[in-house]
Amino acid sequence: MSTDPIGIFDSGIGGLTIAYALKSKLPNESFIYFGDTKHLPYGEKSEEAIKYYSLQIAKFLEQKRCKAIIIACNSASSVAFKHISQHITSIPIYNVIDPIIDIVSQDCSKKIGVIGTKATIKSNVYPQKISECCKQTKIVSLETPLLAPMIEEGFFNQEISIVIIKNYLENKCLENIDSLILACTHYPLIKEEVIKFYNNRIKVIDSAEIISEYIMKKFKKLNIINTNKNYSHHFIISNYTKSFEKSAFMFFKENIKLEEIDIWKSNSLYQEKYIV
Repeated sequence: MSTDPIGIFDSGIGGLTIAYALKSKLPNESFIYFGDTKHLPYGEKSEEAIKYYSLQIAKFLEQKRCKAIIIACNSASSVAFKHISQHITSIPIYNVIDPIIDIVSQDCSKKIGVIGTKATIKSNVYPQKISECCKQTKIVSLETPLLAPMIEEGFFNQEISIVIIKNYLENKCLENIDSLILACTHYPLIKEEVIKFYNNRIKVIDSAEIISEYIMKKFKKLNIINTNKNYSHHFIISNYTKSFEKSAFMFFKENIKLEEIDIWKSNSLYQEKYIV
């Protein structure tokens, strides 16, 4: 089992931040990455749709003999984690929220800000979980729906992204925060811009390093870390986009095995319901 790949999925390129961090922590691991580019962004979808897409991808990765599945998407983690865990019990399922809560609970701030997609913020999962371990902490949340599509299209570290980020972070609800949780796996790509906005005055918490450390510890306990150096990475997308290929190469800087598979073709009724 230790030589089987890790399954990782997101609606687009955001989960690549997790995959890249995992590669650094666990260099001998193979993984299968599924980017559901046909249905991105998940943050704008209904709970029913997110649960359906996420479970079908998880089942696909299970069939590919993945030894664990990482839901590398905050929207899917907040809405579909329990749903997936109820249907897939043969392998470990990990979300990207619990590792963040573990870190936050070790040093509770006076006021924590959370920015993320509409689905993540509406789920209220971060305030609920943080309140359980940091009872005196004030938690404020802000929907930032333009950020993930902006990053997905490659607009970061440039003038347009600076304007959009500034517009969101100047929101009054984020005044006087001590920490800011980047509650979307796309957001590590704009972390430096966020840090510059706050001039290093607050703690900016992103998921990539935290989650990779968390997964490494879990794998050690389960004794499923791969020590065989004959690894391979397989990138699958539900709809080919040039931006995904460019981003994957930017992270991994090696020949990318990229394949387009539409796992929903056999379910046209559902496609008509949510896509038409």
